[in-house]
Amino acid sequence: MLEELHLTRPIIFFDLEATGVNPQRDRIVEISVVKIFPDGHHECTTRKLNPTIPIPAAATQIHGISDADVARAPTFAQIAGNLLKYFEDCDLGGYNINGFDIPMLGEEFKRAGLEFSTSGRRVVDAYAIFTKLYPRTLSAAYKFFCGKDLEDAHSAEADTLATVEVLAGELARHPELPRELDALHEFSDNRDPDAIDSGRRFKFAGDVPVVNFGKHAGTPLKQIAAEEPGFLRWILRSDFPDEVKKIASDALSGIFPERSK
Repeated sequence: MLEELHLTRPIIFFDLEATGVNPQRDRIVEISVVKIFPDGHHECTTRKLNPTIPIPAAATQIHGISDADVARAPTFAQIAGNLLKYFEDCDLGGYNINGFDIPMLGEEFKRAGLEFSTSGRRVVDAYAIFTKLYPRTLSAAYKFFCGKDLEDAHSAEADTLATVEVLAGELARHPELPRELDALHEFSDNRDPDAIDSGRRFKFAGDVPVVNFGKHAGTPLKQIAAEEPGFLRWILRSDFPDEVKKIASDALSGIFPERSK
C-alpha cells in the first residue's frame, strides 16, 4: 500500500464522521484510521463513538449513523488517551483533513483534556493535491475542452467568449448532457438544496430552519428567536443582505421559513 511513497516513519490516514461540520459545537460519531508503516504493512481500524449529543437527522442522511447505532459505543473521551498514543510520532494523511478532520479531531482532544498538534508532523492532503493537479479555473477548462491557451484571461470579453467555447466543448465531449435548456439548467444547478438564503446564512437541518454561521451555527432559528433575540436584532443593524435581514425580522415576529414540498 502506497509503495511509491518513501516513508521514514508511520503515516496515519484518517476520516471522521460527525454530528455536523462545526468543530466547536459538533462531535465525532465515527473514526476510521489506516496506519501505514515504512516496511509497507498497514493496520486499519474503524470505530463508532457516542457523541453525547443527538445526531441531527440531516447528518444521519449523509453518513447513515443514528443515535441508536452509537448508544452503547464509547465516548471520545474514553478512547482519547489510547488514540493519542496511537497517533504519536506519525505523519498524517487524508482528504480535506486540513479543512475538517484535523480541526475536528483537535477540538475533541481538547475537550478530553489532551493536546493534539500537527507541529512536527508532515500532513498529506489528497484533496489539496487534487485541486492543484486539476485546477477548476476557466483557463484550465479552456485548455481541457478547447485545447487552447486562454489569452487575456480576466478580461471580460475574452472570458465570456471562452465560456461559450467551453460549454460547446462540454456538449461535444459528453453526449449524455441534455440539450434542452430546462434540463441543462437543472443539471448545472449546484446550489445547496438546504440553503434558505443565497449566502447560506440560514439553512434547513431536515425541515428545521437553523442558523448557519457564527457561534449559533446549527441552532434552530425558533430557539434563537425565543432565547437570543438580540442576535437577530444585531443582524438587522449590521451589513447583511436584505434577504437575510428579512429572515431575521420575520423570526422576531414568529414567522419562520418552511421547506418547499
